[in-house]
Amino acid sequence: MFGTSARNILSRSTAASTLRSTRAFSSTPVARFASVVEESQADAEGSEKKKLMKEFKIYRWNPDLPNEKPTLQSYKLDLSQCGPMVLDALIKIKNDLDPTLTFRRSCREGICGSCAMNIDGVNTLACLSRIDRSETKASKLYPLPHMYVVKDLIPDMTQFYKQYKSIEPFLKNDNPPEKGEYYQSVEDRQKLDGMYECILCACCSTSCPSYWWNQDEYLGPAVLMQAYRWMADSRDAYGAERKAKMENSLSVYRCHSIFNCSRTCPKGLNPARAIAAIKLEMATGA
Repeated sequence: MFGTSARNILSRSTAASTLRSTRAFSSTPVARFASVVEESQADAEGSEKKKLMKEFKIYRWNPDLPNEKPTLQSYKLDLSQCGPMVLDALIKIKNDLDPTLTFRRSCREGICGSCAMNIDGVNTLACLSRIDRSETKASKLYPLPHMYVVKDLIPDMTQFYKQYKSIEPFLKNDNPPEKGEYYQSVEDRQKLDGMYECILCACCSTSCPSYWWNQDEYLGPAVLMQAYRWMADSRDAYGAERKAKMENSLSVYRCHSIFNCSRTCPKGLNPARAIAAIKLEMATGA
């Protein structure tokens, strides 16, 4: 009898303690959430975001007004209401200040190359370029240099793409494998690293003085690197023909190795090295 009574008392006390712990556990997240809400409300009421005004001077030209010269138009933007990248600022300006501002954009991840432009004297991608947060220094934005301008920050890429097409940027082999795929060793595959990542933004080509003055015939860093990407591919059988097309004084030899292309590439690639490799193979017959 005593043992049964003791067990009943023990079970009742255990149940009570379990209920108390359950109540405490269930109320803790609510209390924690309430405290977080109170703190955030206090922060919002007690302090406002400090305004950080930044001036952007942007190249403007409208083909519908051919008699008006290109100008730099000034915009002031509160960076506390804007994302950290130059492309964020451009989108903010277009959405809130001036819907007539024209520029290209697409992926916002440094993959498509659409938003290439000259930012504070450097050819780069607006989506990868962080805003200089100095309030006393205006950021200046221009289209890629030495190219025809379609409107505002949009350059005409027709010649650039025409040159890219001329190198036949695809695998050429008249003897495909009987079954399956083209096989390539790990070592041969590694030869393509640093070239296949090119996104054809044209930042490198438009930073090259040789391309500025001879882009009707000189292919330029971006296209030449893509040409070598296929020359170096062990699966391609037209390396000799590709080199033969460049046997002239302008297609590749107009490069003077000043490395502007490698310095400005927003993807960290080295077009100058690829051009040097083409010259070496053409000179040695490799």
